[in-house]
Amino acid sequence: MQTYALLFILLQCLLMNAALGAQQGPRVQVADPFLELRTGPGRSYPVFHVVERGQWIVILKRRTDWFKVRGASGKEGWVKRQEMELTLTDEGERTDFNEAAISDFTRRRWEMGIMGGDFSGSDVISLYGAYAFNANLSGELSVTQLFGDFSNSIMGNIDLLAQPFPMWRISPFFSLGTGIIDTNTRKTLVKSQDSTDQLSHAGVGVRAYLTRRFILRAEYRNYVIFTSKNDNKEINEWKAGFAFFF
Repeated sequence: MQTYALLFILLQCLLMNAALGAQQGPRVQVADPFLELRTGPGRSYPVFHVVERGQWIVILKRRTDWFKVRGASGKEGWVKRQEMELTLTDEGERTDFNEAAISDFTRRRWEMGIMGGDFSGSDVISLYGAYAFNANLSGELSVTQLFGDFSNSIMGNIDLLAQPFPMWRISPFFSLGTGIIDTNTRKTLVKSQDSTDQLSHAGVGVRAYLTRRFILRAEYRNYVIFTSKNDNKEINEWKAGFAFFF
């Protein structure tokens, strides 16, 4: 009998711990007629469930201005901060959430930005998007337009970026990647053929957290362009710009 009693007590403790672990955060009450849950942290994700007024939801985690919550039915979804601020606390007061801060910068997943600079004497403008696999490593795709005196080029790159100190407000990073560059000469100025060449690069840069979801980014890259004439070119690029993360 004592063995069964001990097993019963142990089972009760496990159930209590599971119940406490399932909550995983503070709870708030829906005050509007309903609260929409989305499948992901963004307006582009569809609404798949609605929590009605008076029901309680548990806050599981935050990603910048989006919160992952769990309803009483056990369904989990994402809610925008402005909608979460219409919920009520246990004391019946409106819930208050801070703006996105540097801690969200450390935990970011997506980053998009625009940069401008110099590519061996040519003006450049670059658009990029990046996804963070974890706090230290991210992948990036970029498209760059180059404006030269005698030719224009479009360059596409895929890169890996390593960020050894993601928790720093001003955080250095290192990049390594490859891509292609398509060059179109101005035939009215020079007699030369258009070309499409492969390239690789290594770089170093810095991200500086500004405020809310915005950052400043600056970097240097050294490119090696593998031409069809076996006459490889080495080019330096400097650029800086702004980005936002989410």
